[in-house]
Amino acid sequence: MKKWRFFGGIHPAYSKEMSSGEATVEMPMPGELTVYLSQNLGAPSKPIVKKGDTVKKGQMIAEAGGFVSAPVHAPTSGTIKAVEKRPFPLGDDMDAVVIEPDGLDEWEEGRNVERPIEGLDAAAIKKLIHEGGIVGLGGATFPTHVKLSPPEGKKIDLLIINGAECEPYLTADHRLMLERPRDIVEGAWLLAAAIGVERIVVAVEKNKPDAIAAMREAVKGRDGYVVADMDVIYPQGAEKQLIYAVSGRKVPAGGLPMDVGVLVQNVGTAAAAFEAVRFNRPLIGRIVTVTGSGVARPGNVLARVGTKFADLIEFRGGCSGDTGKVINGGPMMGVAQPSLEAAMMKGTSGLVLLRRDEAGQYSGGPCIRCGRCVEACPMRLNPSAISIFAERLRFEDASEFNVMDCIECGCCAYVCPSRRPMVHHFRRAKAEMRKAPKKAG
Repeated sequence: MKKWRFFGGIHPAYSKEMSSGEATVEMPMPGELTVYLSQNLGAPSKPIVKKGDTVKKGQMIAEAGGFVSAPVHAPTSGTIKAVEKRPFPLGDDMDAVVIEPDGLDEWEEGRNVERPIEGLDAAAIKKLIHEGGIVGLGGATFPTHVKLSPPEGKKIDLLIINGAECEPYLTADHRLMLERPRDIVEGAWLLAAAIGVERIVVAVEKNKPDAIAAMREAVKGRDGYVVADMDVIYPQGAEKQLIYAVSGRKVPAGGLPMDVGVLVQNVGTAAAAFEAVRFNRPLIGRIVTVTGSGVARPGNVLARVGTKFADLIEFRGGCSGDTGKVINGGPMMGVAQPSLEAAMMKGTSGLVLLRRDEAGQYSGGPCIRCGRCVEACPMRLNPSAISIFAERLRFEDASEFNVMDCIECGCCAYVCPSRRPMVHHFRRAKAEMRKAPKKAG
């Protein structure tokens, strides 16, 4: 199939060899699980349990807080130790249900039971995906049932299953494609059926030839599937860039993929949807990459939602040497952690541990107008100007330069010779613009 090259992008050191060859290992149950109520982009879920309650594995412990929300389920059986604020990977403390496992890991009755999926209509598939608490596992955590519910008049004719995993260090999707390719394909079929799409493209970067081969074998003999080997360039896996690279369609500024007839779902989301629909297993765990020179044994871990970062790192042998930074996610788009008491969420794809001499620091120096950020920006923005406006608290000017279109990929900060904290400026500007009152038209 023909492929297109999006504007900008960079070629960072990928460092995936540290963990890509390591088969996924299931982690033993930790002594405590911290299950946040905010597990998705949108409204936080609402707790339906209290301290002292006993729960079974897969039991709903928090209901969706609205349409753009998803329920949350107990990752194991045990006792509710507390419903309180706990350290959160993305910022301030967040409300969480704290579970003390009972060691039985016993499913709620009716869960983990195979059921037929042939003949399910679109509404039934979406309902089961919603009840399973499925969200986007590529990082955005947008509730999947919402993406499967385009408004009237928005016709989707192409489903892209995103296996690019362009973020450096991370290999969780890579391992999933090697170890569970047929589950991904079956999940993709369910997602396509939910929106009436017959054309499915599984997009994988060329630096994962074994994953490409595994996915091609899995789709063999099935109509409508194409496995596309994509160029290795960051951020190939970003939604708008991947859509253009696969189809040549350009999502308009401020628009959504559905505006050009496309739906994008991560390979992990497809596999989770398959489990929810076929086996009535809600999303209570996932593969997480724990890697970097700062951890003793880099690798991929199948862990329960709510597992503390400290426990994940300890399972991989603990810190190695002079660990200077722990990042939730990849080094380009992830968030440095002030505390290892924070816990993994549905959207946690990895932990990257860097030595102190690798971590680096932003200088906050002045922009020298070199233009490198403009050349690298895949959204065709002017990061230099936007960062200066944001730095000077001129947020409306930053908005005029389309800061809201920034995908926070970090390409600009990566190439900046002054080591300016560009993405931090953009996030501040976005937050201020969201708080600003709308002007009367």
